[in-house]
Order: sequence, then structure tokens, then C-alpha cells
Amino acid sequence: MSAPTSQAGGALQAPTGPKVRGDTLTARAAGSLFIIATVASLVTTGLLNPIFNGSGYLLKVAAHPEQIAAGAFFQVVAAFASSGIALALYPVVRRHGEALAIGSVGFRLLEGGLYLVAAVGALLLLRLGQSTTPGSVVPSYVGTSGALLRSLWDDANLVGALAFYLGASMYYYVFFRSRLVPRWLSGWGLAGTTLGALAGLLVLFRVTGYMSTAQVILNLPIGVNEMALAIWLLVRGFDPSMAASA
Repeated sequence: MSAPTSQAGGALQAPTGPKVRGDTLTARAAGSLFIIATVASLVTTGLLNPIFNGSGYLLKVAAHPEQIAAGAFFQVVAAFASSGIALALYPVVRRHGEALAIGSVGFRLLEGGLYLVAAVGALLLLRLGQSTTPGSVVPSYVGTSGALLRSLWDDANLVGALAFYLGASMYYYVFFRSRLVPRWLSGWGLAGTTLGALAGLLVLFRVTGYMSTAQVILNLPIGVNEMALAIWLLVRGFDPSMAASA
């Protein structure tokens, strides 16, 4: 394994070797997963929110079964990609903070598990909605079951997002402290997760509604940051001198 830096002809050279090549692959895998998770989450939101929001959602569910199935599929993709981000980053992050690396994996696995619960809730709502017909009176027990499944979908997504903010904050803090990526980028990430967590708590305590304007605005910084970080990891990767100095 090469040293962090070496002198050749009086010039300071960047570190090379198996560890640096491994870190490059880690950065590219994580960057790809960031993009997959974000795109899948946006597609899920675009497909399911217009149907699940507002009254009469059971009839709307029955009228758009393919849309519900597609939304649940993309939520499963987002679940696995979100969990995979922390797992992909773990080999590098653990060298600079093992406890935080383990914590980030744990919280993002929890996030992925809750997104799977939400996807199952959406599919159960589809089954329930298919028992109703347009123009008919929805039985009270069907309406009650629908309301419970609708709450399950909302709450699983909300708690999953809170787990994301905690897990992401842990590896952003390691990035900020170790300078594996530029500090403006990791600092932006920490600010974004803080604002996102604030939005989640406002929804949790019913100060604002789920997917309200306030929640969307407070989540914009971390959403844009995740794409910026993904591009940075794909193009530049981790700072090799900082990665090798762990």
C-alpha cells in the first residue's frame, strides 16, 4: 500500500494503490445510489401523492391500479437504494469514525425498512380500493380500513424520513471533520438534514400537514445537496490524501 504522499522528482504526488482504487469505486457506487434513491423517491411521490391526498382516495385508487403498483415498485427501489448508500459509504467512513459509520448504516437501514412498510401499505390500499365501485356507497368498515392504511403510509414515510436525517447527518459530520469531500458540500448537507428534520418534526406534531408547502421548502436544500454530492462522488470521488491519512 502506498504512503499518503510521496516525492518524485521534487513534486508532491497524489497517493495511489489498492485502497485509493477501492475508495474510487466506493465513491462511484455511493454516487449512483444517491441518484437512484432520489429519482425513485420523486417518482413515488409524483405517482402516489395525487391519489392518496384529499377525499375519495379509495375510488381514485380503484381507478388507477397501474399507477399505485408503479408507485409501490419505485418506493421499494428507493428503500433498497437508500439503505445501500450508507452500506456503500461504510468502508471509507468507518476509517474516520467507526461509531458514526455504524450509526449511519443502522438509521438508513431503518429508513429503508419503513419505506418497504409504506410500499406494502400502498398495495393493501390498492386491494381495498378494488373492492369499491364508482357511484356506490363505501361501507364504513372499508372507509375505516382505508383511513388506517392511509395513515400507515403517511407515518411510515415520515418516520423513515426522520431516520434518514439522523443517518445522513452522521456521515455528513464525518465528511466535514475529515475533509473527504469539500467542507462547503458537507456543511451544506448538515444544514439540509437539520432543516429536513425540523420539517419532519413540524409534521409529526401536526404544526403543518404532510407534503405541505413548508415541508417541501424545508427539504429542498438537502434534496439539491444529495444530487450535488452524487455528482461530486461520481466525478471527483473522495479526497485521496484525506482518505489515505485515516
